[in-house]
Amino acid sequence: MTQAHSILDRRRAGVLLHITSLPGLPDNGDLGVHAYRFVDFLADHGVTVWQTLPIGPTHPDGSPYQCLSAHAGNPWMIDLEWLLRRGWLEEADIAAAWTAADPTRHRGQCLGKAYGRFAQLPEDDEYRQAYRRFCGGQAAWLADYALFIALRQELKHRPWQDWPIALRDREPAALDEARRRLAEGVDRVGFEQFVFFQQWGELRDYAKRRGVLLFGDMPIFIASDSADVWARREYFDLREDGQARVVAGVPPDYFSATGQRWGNPHYRWARMAEDGFRWWLERIRSQLALYDWVRIDHFRGFEAYWEIPAESETAMHGRWVEAPGAALLDAVFATLDGAGLPLVAENLGIITPEVEALRNRFDIPGMLILQFAFDGGPDNPYLPHNHTPNNVVYTGTHDNDTTLSWFEGLSEAQRTHVYEYLGHSSLKMPWALAQSALASVAKLAILPMQDILEQGKGYRMNTPGTMDDTNWRWRFGWEQLTVEQGAELARLIHLYGRQPEA
Repeated sequence: MTQAHSILDRRRAGVLLHITSLPGLPDNGDLGVHAYRFVDFLADHGVTVWQTLPIGPTHPDGSPYQCLSAHAGNPWMIDLEWLLRRGWLEEADIAAAWTAADPTRHRGQCLGKAYGRFAQLPEDDEYRQAYRRFCGGQAAWLADYALFIALRQELKHRPWQDWPIALRDREPAALDEARRRLAEGVDRVGFEQFVFFQQWGELRDYAKRRGVLLFGDMPIFIASDSADVWARREYFDLREDGQARVVAGVPPDYFSATGQRWGNPHYRWARMAEDGFRWWLERIRSQLALYDWVRIDHFRGFEAYWEIPAESETAMHGRWVEAPGAALLDAVFATLDGAGLPLVAENLGIITPEVEALRNRFDIPGMLILQFAFDGGPDNPYLPHNHTPNNVVYTGTHDNDTTLSWFEGLSEAQRTHVYEYLGHSSLKMPWALAQSALASVAKLAILPMQDILEQGKGYRMNTPGTMDDTNWRWRFGWEQLTVEQGAELARLIHLYGRQPEA
């Protein structure tokens, strides 16, 4: 199958930066002024793609790959100034965030105040009307999610598997009573989602006007403690008490000698196939409404997935189980394909010919990581002379160390080998590897923001297979970005023909 119009229609350059890594209030970045300033930075330097990590609501560890919903937006990314401009907050509310002992809790209090003022608006107010339209349009997921969050807050954030049995098992009478008891809390959750999607839409429109496309990320698996698993248990391989029978992960690999035990429940693929993969169609449709391009995280799980007994503490004792990826993608393309679906496959890790055959059958671009290129011989597929156009090339991803730290961790012989391959580049790291990425024949080249900032050890976004409390916490400040760094980025983008079309 060949996509009618490839998403990689020409050579482009992109930057990888999660929303939470933007500057702003003390807790995390959001969809406010710094997001718009970042779009301006990209556009002004010839970058036409902004890649983010998943933007769903997270658990306390902050991992965007273990979200509370496959459809919802993270309310902690809401721009409080936007609420101020509409009269739903006061300046003093926001100012207090800078001195609050718990800025995230304070952000939640601000959202509560804004909801209180919004709820007092007359029913014919334009925002009240827009809110009703939003709730109606998102009813397929929003009603369950809002009730799930309201219950979770009432029950002190316990996983749904530990809720009272009537609520755990969604007995109709118990759900009806909870909706009545928690009506205000449910409505507030809906309000937060309405605001998030309003803000996201405005940012996306601004980016589009500036010639910048938004490139999102869709985790293949769903968190066990999520609205989706609670509401649609029939689609997941669970025990009677809601706990996973087997969990997801990957076997020992580059990142971990014992593999990675992610803990997500696996899908009941046979059940999903019975209704034509409706759950997946809804999920992908919601992602396409947010982004111009979507990366499918752990694409190889569509061909075969690593199944780990739930009681195993590591991923070492799992097994590969075949998945119906071709049937799923047939349904996705038949239902959603207007003129080529804007999908990219994360085809990293243990990739077999069967996985690549599945990806190539649907003409889905893959990924190439330059930090992986220098192990082995000249046939390493990540080496630039082996690249092909229908790919996205990265110096590294959110799971890699920064390029400078990676390079400094190599032996002297390895560093010499890297520079020999790069033609004894006169550029220092990380720019030497960035130059190689931008020179690649791959149509899209992505640089993590840390590499543009020339950051070294201690600035990575995530260390896979760990519960390090620094994971997902990295942020940058505008004062770290120099004029020279921006100029070098623009120079290399122009040099290798990745600048925007005139």
